[in-house]
Amino acid sequence: MNIAVIGGHACSKEVAKIAEAIGGEIAGLGATLICGGLTGVMEAACKGAKSAQGKTIGILPGHDKREANPYVDIPIVTGLGYMRNNLVVKNADIVVAIDGKEGTLSEIAFALQMKKPIVGIDTWKIPGVKQVGSVQEAVAWIKESMP
Repeated sequence: MNIAVIGGHACSKEVAKIAEAIGGEIAGLGATLICGGLTGVMEAACKGAKSAQGKTIGILPGHDKREANPYVDIPIVTGLGYMRNNLVVKNADIVVAIDGKEGTLSEIAFALQMKKPIVGIDTWKIPGVKQVGSVQEAVAWIKESMP
């Protein structure tokens, strides 16, 4: 099972802690974490997954695998820029949105179009996105939503 973590390429320390905790929980569930592979929420989530011996995939916007954050196990280059957001969501069974701006909004829209289960922490408040207030609530929801 792949669980995507989506969020901004820049984030506060508080948001990074949330993303890191989610990453560790995803690894604890035996799922692979998939993300955009860069900095911010993506890097923090990958760091959390790696600290829990999890597997990470980064779907990168550019052409160079070296752009991936240091916690990505499998970097996938696309050369697609923001269009790679579709691929992040497409390859996920469940999506976790944390914070984020317009790029995250596009990923949320793709998730909704693809009928992917999506949970959000401090992110866009949109019908179809299960809003939760903590990592624990998100993990409980993920467990309920796992295929």
